[in-house]
Amino acid sequence: MFNIISALRNFFAFRELFKQLIIKDIKLKYRRSYLGYIWSILNPLLTMLVLVVVFSNLFRFDIPNFPLYLIAGQIIFNFMTEATNNSCLSITSSATLLKKTYIPKYIFTISKCGSSLVNLLFSLVALLLVMIITKAEFSLYLLYMPLIMLEVFIFSVGLGMFLAAANVFFRDVQYLWGVFSTMWMYLTPLFYPSSIISDEYIWYYKNLNPMYGYIEQFRAIVLHASAPDLLSVITGFITATIFLFLGSLYFYRRQDNFILYI
Repeated sequence: MFNIISALRNFFAFRELFKQLIIKDIKLKYRRSYLGYIWSILNPLLTMLVLVVVFSNLFRFDIPNFPLYLIAGQIIFNFMTEATNNSCLSITSSATLLKKTYIPKYIFTISKCGSSLVNLLFSLVALLLVMIITKAEFSLYLLYMPLIMLEVFIFSVGLGMFLAAANVFFRDVQYLWGVFSTMWMYLTPLFYPSSIISDEYIWYYKNLNPMYGYIEQFRAIVLHASAPDLLSVITGFITATIFLFLGSLYFYRRQDNFILYI
């Protein structure tokens, strides 16, 4: 059975490697880029501007402060997709190192989520700029932000652990996940209001899509200057914990065979 205490001890023992892997990922992402880390701020801003032009003028959704509505959902969902996409390749791309010495294999997967979390922190600067420009209300409820980010991080690690292990044995997983995550994006109210979803489908949107709840919590604090719904927070942590447990369990049971396939 998966030994949580042993895993935590190993993680603590290799914490320096974990930190170096995150630093390496961030440096590689912006290597030979003139703007460097500024792209982490510009990317969500430029994407938001394009979507604002398209959806504000062509579809004319009646959403108050649409730029903030859009970027708030965008940066949370983009974090999840970046973390899981990178996690998917975390084991196969580390084959050379894994074959040479003993390293807890999950370190590579969690470090991918960690580097994505750093990028998310950069993206919050873009969110802050949009809040200032659109004159959004700053409230003490913004202190809930780390709590919501923790929910999404745990959820992404759990999902990433499953994808990393599955991709070792079935390399098509990385391509299928790219298609699925795109479909998931369109099924999540990022650039359209949830009010356009018909009553017969709204239950599925709210209860079978974990990202819906995380995004709504985040929008509550940045867009509406209110506390996130307590039930949504509890449900979000329960969902994230379940994904973390199941993903870690699958990873643990298959990790001894990784070396035969990488």
